[in-house]
Amino acid sequence: MNKLVLNKNFFYYSGELYGEKIPLKIIADKFGTPTFVYSRKQIQENLKKFLQVFGQPHLVAYAMKANSNRSILRIVRQMGAGVDVTSGGEIYRALNAGFSPDKIVYAGIGKTSPEIEYALQLGIKMFNVESWPEMLNISRIAVRKKKIAPVAWRINPVVQVHTHSYITTGTELVKFGIHHSQALDFYLRARRLPGIKIVGVHCHIGSQITEISPFVATAKKIARLLKQLAGVGIKLKYVDMGGGLGIRYCRENPPQPAELFSAYKKIFAGLSVNFIVEPGRFIVGNSGILLTRIIYFKKTRAKNFLIVDAGMNDLIRPTLYNAYHEIMPLNLEKEKITADVVGPICETGDFLGKNRKLEISPQEPSGKLLAVFGAGAYGWAMSGQYNSRKRAAEVLIDGEKIKLIRRRETNADLVAGEK
Repeated sequence: MNKLVLNKNFFYYSGELYGEKIPLKIIADKFGTPTFVYSRKQIQENLKKFLQVFGQPHLVAYAMKANSNRSILRIVRQMGAGVDVTSGGEIYRALNAGFSPDKIVYAGIGKTSPEIEYALQLGIKMFNVESWPEMLNISRIAVRKKKIAPVAWRINPVVQVHTHSYITTGTELVKFGIHHSQALDFYLRARRLPGIKIVGVHCHIGSQITEISPFVATAKKIARLLKQLAGVGIKLKYVDMGGGLGIRYCRENPPQPAELFSAYKKIFAGLSVNFIVEPGRFIVGNSGILLTRIIYFKKTRAKNFLIVDAGMNDLIRPTLYNAYHEIMPLNLEKEKITADVVGPICETGDFLGKNRKLEISPQEPSGKLLAVFGAGAYGWAMSGQYNSRKRAAEVLIDGEKIKLIRRRETNADLVAGEK
């Protein structure tokens, strides 16, 4: 029997694509398409790589922006991780999934007063603060509510990373954090504020970073800052190094969590701090695929198009970032088609892949199924209802078990809440 492994839990067996122990065609037939499919085992294996090196007293705070489905969050919580949130809504989701407030780290540049009050009342682990007006607001609310807010300044280390400009967050021109050259002054000012307890430092330099050097450069700047702060009597408990560790979509070869920990341990030697890390994509990215069905095979004078029932409203990364996602048929055939894989939405930018060579017979491809890989992160979480298209179902595979963890939207959902 021929077995071609794409990753440990999505593989071909005798020419048919499986997720763990389930032929994926079964899921497409039962739940329809488009449908996101996740492997519980892959999520657990990915998270374990972080927990093995950043275990107690450190904290792995899953960046739930990547995929915030409650079933996914519960898997993360059950393994002992915390959660990184960026809104009051994400705090609500985290609580709903059973996370303890003391494992919630709150980032984001636009925290509103009601959101800050909500987090304070709960007693979250730490606010990662991004501006002086925000720090003043947290102080005012804490005093009014007779609370003490545990805070960290988010520092912008001004480090260059090789990723898409939209997800680069640690350079001179971005909206995030405090410039590293101003950090000491901001800490000195903040420690005089009532209702504020300075407990840490935070940084996050970008997403889908596939080399270790930017993380190392950032860590060195943060370590220097810690020594400066110690010199003026400010001792920090937590060093939150953020997330951003990339995955393999095509030919990338990103570092592993153990390499990060080894580098951090060396750089922060003697400083006696607890690390917080915020992986998101690394945990769920390759844990999910998007199943879609070919509607039509269209030939033009210029090229071929496979028109499928998933579009940029389901997976916007190719359109927004020109991101590459591997696309494979659920059943391998001897002949091949070279075509753009495009969605049904009324924009030329609606595509999932361009000039892809797929092992599908060109005789009658309509109705055949495709899998878009690497769709577990920033897939459903960034999806929408553009063109009044109903958002996809989500399914979790656990060995031989299949669980619907989000139903497909209905026409009624499209107008829910409208007058």
